[in-house]
Amino acid sequence: MPGLTFDKRELGNLEYSLQREMLATDRRGGYMSTTIVGCNTRKYHGLIVAPIDMTEETYVLLSSLDETIVQHDQSFNLALHRFRGVYEPRGHKYITDFEYTPCPTITYRVGGVILKKELLWIHKRTHLMIRYTLVDAHSETTLRLRPFLAFRNKHALSKANMYANVRSYPVKNGVKNRLYDGFPWLHMQLSKDDAQFIPAPDWYYDFEYQKEIERGYEGHEDLLTTGYFEMKIQKGESIIFSASVDEMASADDIVKAFDASIARRTHKIDFRSCLHHSARQFIIRRPGDRTEVIAGYPWYGVDGRSTFIALPGLTLEQGYKEDCLAVLDTMVGDMHNGDFAGSASAEVAADAPLWFFWTLQQLEAHIGAKAIWERYGAAMKSILAAYRSGFFGGCVALHENGLVWASRDGYALTWMNSVMNGIPQTPRAGYTVEINALWYNAVCYALELAKKCGDKSFVAEWKHLPEKTKQSFIEKFYLAEDGYLADYVDMRSTNKSIRCNQIIACGLDYRMVDDSQAVNILLTVRQHLLTPHGLRSLSPRNPLFESTYKENPIEQEAASKNGAVWVWPMMFYFKCAFALDGVRFLPKAEEMYESFDENIQTYCIGSVAEYYDANPPFAPRGAVSQAWSVGALLYIKQLIEQEQSKAAKPAKRSSCGTKRSCGAKKTSEKSVKNVKK
Repeated sequence: MPGLTFDKRELGNLEYSLQREMLATDRRGGYMSTTIVGCNTRKYHGLIVAPIDMTEETYVLLSSLDETIVQHDQSFNLALHRFRGVYEPRGHKYITDFEYTPCPTITYRVGGVILKKELLWIHKRTHLMIRYTLVDAHSETTLRLRPFLAFRNKHALSKANMYANVRSYPVKNGVKNRLYDGFPWLHMQLSKDDAQFIPAPDWYYDFEYQKEIERGYEGHEDLLTTGYFEMKIQKGESIIFSASVDEMASADDIVKAFDASIARRTHKIDFRSCLHHSARQFIIRRPGDRTEVIAGYPWYGVDGRSTFIALPGLTLEQGYKEDCLAVLDTMVGDMHNGDFAGSASAEVAADAPLWFFWTLQQLEAHIGAKAIWERYGAAMKSILAAYRSGFFGGCVALHENGLVWASRDGYALTWMNSVMNGIPQTPRAGYTVEINALWYNAVCYALELAKKCGDKSFVAEWKHLPEKTKQSFIEKFYLAEDGYLADYVDMRSTNKSIRCNQIIACGLDYRMVDDSQAVNILLTVRQHLLTPHGLRSLSPRNPLFESTYKENPIEQEAASKNGAVWVWPMMFYFKCAFALDGVRFLPKAEEMYESFDENIQTYCIGSVAEYYDANPPFAPRGAVSQAWSVGALLYIKQLIEQEQSKAAKPAKRSSCGTKRSCGAKKTSEKSVKNVKK
């Protein structure tokens, strides 16, 4: 598949360039993000966005940096900003080229001047470096750099005030600034010894972030500039701008740091290498020997459910089992009384602890069943016992029928967790299809490991439960006349909405539906939910279906789970389709995977969006780079390669690739073929 390509003729077209955002992270929770023309369209954009303390909160320190070329007393500002609907200055008209790898590089042409700008975000440090190279010039040239400072939480907006410290304090080859107490100093330095800083503090008003306004949020901000750098630059000369919370000792240190960092960068030459690079951006190391997963950029933090779902694809597909173990160990280390902490707790995410078992199933192939049980067996047993005892006064609990109930006033306890003004936008209280599928899978997997490792007491205690769960599940969820699974069942009724959640019940290693039922479910999903970008969250035939993005935040939250297309459930669609169809599904699987190649050319370059509109052209929405979307595609690639390997070496296979050690009866291949399609 082709790599990242950009139409040079369209770079000056804002309809083209502002829809393409770039992201670089420091692997510690900080990042740099803006559009490919340097115009911030979100309050979350910035050249330095980083945590400043032990919390997960991150802050925009350096919002942007304006470059100006001066020749013959004429100034040409290369920046691009939007102020109350007007773009000024309009530096994008000077852009002639953009490259993404090994680091984002923009080339400007102003008359006979050609200036190349390379942006480099340093790993494991809060440190941005920008190298300016004067490729060509025929007259004396001056480069002027003006930083715009925010020093505010990334979810907030800066407003002009009397409290900001507008003074700049000298450091080697530059200055340092700290607008407010409690923030670190931001050191801005140049690799050129004779660069001058001219103090000229001033507020610039009403920077407009169009994407925030489109999302229904406030989108205007005031930014402070404390002055500007000015220096002569010769043809062929390179000058590096360094901005960091740590001071650089000398100009030579700045150059050496840039050269060493860029030498380590990998080239994003194709779709898969882009996914690999994106996957590594989600794994972060925090103080206290903690390794965690950022759910999505730019606005999400750590989320327990999405961590478990994304983790196998993010780490194991590239062979990074140690990263996977480090994340799991961090989360298990926070456990108390059979429950995870924070967003992974069953009290706020009833399915999150059950996804832990699914993650371990993927890890088993890399470290073995015995190692899984020895390392995590105690945690697994404590989780199952906690569900049986009940969380939060029984709001989430195992009932006598073998099914898990999840209902809590004011909370949406499933992954469809949008809540606005205390009201769940997708209420699914009761027995939900994917939670109970995950429950059955978790119990069966724990029993399998216990049997292998000789834990007879656990086996004796739990061995009779799976059959009860399975019988109750089929009775309550499988709609025989319709051929699919209900979405949830409460004490009064059965919700028959056709949603993507049911495919999870067909794509787990241990599943309760037989092959003929799985075939019917798969056909329903294909007919109602399947798109080239993932699975719709609701059938278009449902009156609650929303096909497009909404500007009102409340309507937007509702639409995101009532029609929007999600990538991550595709893992279970592929798993089920391969189990039922085998090599026959391979050409379609390859086509669907490769269709995502074009997605990494837009929205967030080299990554995959949170979700998409429900109908063509399936515009990307939500977070620009989402962990479980990227993880899902890498997981899917593994499934495809496994099936390609089987196709290359034909072997006798069962009609279904799922495990059967919990008493499920094997359906013959003949019965599958006889199901009406």
